[in-house]
Amino acid sequence: MRHTVRLQGVIVGHSELEHADAALGRAWGVFRPGLGYDLVQPVFRLFAQAVPSDGSSRDTALLERYYKARDALPLELQDDGGRSIRTSAIHIADYSVEEGAPPVLDVLISEEGYWLRRNNIS
Repeated sequence: MRHTVRLQGVIVGHSELEHADAALGRAWGVFRPGLGYDLVQPVFRLFAQAVPSDGSSRDTALLERYYKARDALPLELQDDGGRSIRTSAIHIADYSVEEGAPPVLDVLISEEGYWLRRNNIS
């Protein structure tokens, strides 16, 4: 099922959220940036800089800055029918500069109805 991330109506990108753990309320998958990704990419790149993928030490001040900036973004997750999905966190792990790999969308979904719909589709 295609999921869309929006910022005040602007499409940030899409993901199939190929992986899920309903017990944790977490779903994640390859993120395909849309035209609006440029608006939020600097925030998610803060995370990549604060938590290097090579395992070197974290920059806690930069990580705090990331969380503050991310939590201020009015991001919205929608399912393929355009329904809003209630989330407690939307994160895009963007190590594209360091690894050349596509970003990964990782969301914490607190809406029980989503999990019921998803389990009926799977």
